Amino acid sequence: MEFEEKTLTSESIYKGKVIEVIRDEVELATGRQSFREVVKHSGGVVIVAVKKQTEEPVILLVKQFRYPIQKVVYELPAGKLEKGENPDEACKRELEEETGYRAANWRSLGYINTSPGFCDEKLYLYLASGLEFVGEHPDEGEIIKAFEYKLTDVEKMILTGEINDAKTICAIHRAFSGVEL
Repeated sequence: MEFEEKTLTSESIYKGKVIEVIRDEVELATGRQSFREVVKHSGGVVIVAVKKQTEEPVILLVKQFRYPIQKVVYELPAGKLEKGENPDEACKRELEEETGYRAANWRSLGYINTSPGFCDEKLYLYLASGLEFVGEHPDEGEIIKAFEYKLTDVEKMILTGEINDAKTICAIHRAFSGVEL
């Protein structure tokens, strides 16, 4: 069975600072025509920053207000890729901006597609260790605070629904599942 869809026409219907919305007319594998609305996003990075690697890892979470859901949330340090920015460099910039730490050691944990049903956003996941505090400097308009948590506490926060942020859950799972990528 064929699954591919062919783009017949493509029109930008909204272009903002962070996203663009495209409306495409497509031909389905069955030959029928339909349409797709796609949110275009530059992507981003997510960092599992391990502060202490003793008997139990201690990781950094940030707390901030997320306007679209009207809630204060705990999540891993993360940020948007600037146009043309390499994710391997963006993760270093974002970790320092949001937590004030630089990491001596970095490992890629792959990437995730956040909502492939309507959005092309790709988030690159990283594990950072060997942290040194140099002072945070969040982006203008960003009110954010870093906190340290034991891994078992983060896992409890995920299981109880205190953490519902998908990128955080995915990155924690990839970092501590014992699987090498």
